[in-house]
Amino acid sequence: MALINLKPREAALIEQFCRNTANAKQSQRAQALLWLDEGDSVEEIAERLRVSRQTIYNWAARFIATADLPMPERLSDAARSGRPPTALEIIDPLIELVIDLDPRLLDYNSTVWTADLLRQYLSEQHQRPVSIRSVQRALRRLDLTWKRPRHVLARRARLGNISRRHKCDEVGLGDNREENRWS
Repeated sequence: MALINLKPREAALIEQFCRNTANAKQSQRAQALLWLDEGDSVEEIAERLRVSRQTIYNWAARFIATADLPMPERLSDAARSGRPPTALEIIDPLIELVIDLDPRLLDYNSTVWTADLLRQYLSEQHQRPVSIRSVQRALRRLDLTWKRPRHVLARRARLGNISRRHKCDEVGLGDNREENRWS
């Protein structure tokens, strides 16, 4: 006796869903339900999919209990407890709004935004305490990059083919530089 008995329409919908979904977990659940309907044992299916037998039982029970929902929702993950993803897609628009502004306009003592300064801004202005790593990931998702500030002076541009001695001659500091220095 099969654990579940799918109606022909349900089986066709599950097969179609299994072929067209990009979500591997949903595809795995769909395949397990089809195998259960064909009469394969829970142990065989669990071994094929490398999950526990209890997982197969849970999938079948959830599928039966959600008979009134559309097929994608019947095959999706159940709601989980725990910390929700706070930074993903929540801080991205907030960073996009502020990244082109000068931080000094918002009373920060900096001329450029850094990951730490953005973290501080999100915490103070939007009550979104996030880690620096979350800010860095958001910046990467937004394709925003920056260079670290350099604290060394840039070198002088070369004068092309004009030598330094020739340039000194033009301004009157030619061979008599020693004489001019001590006179």
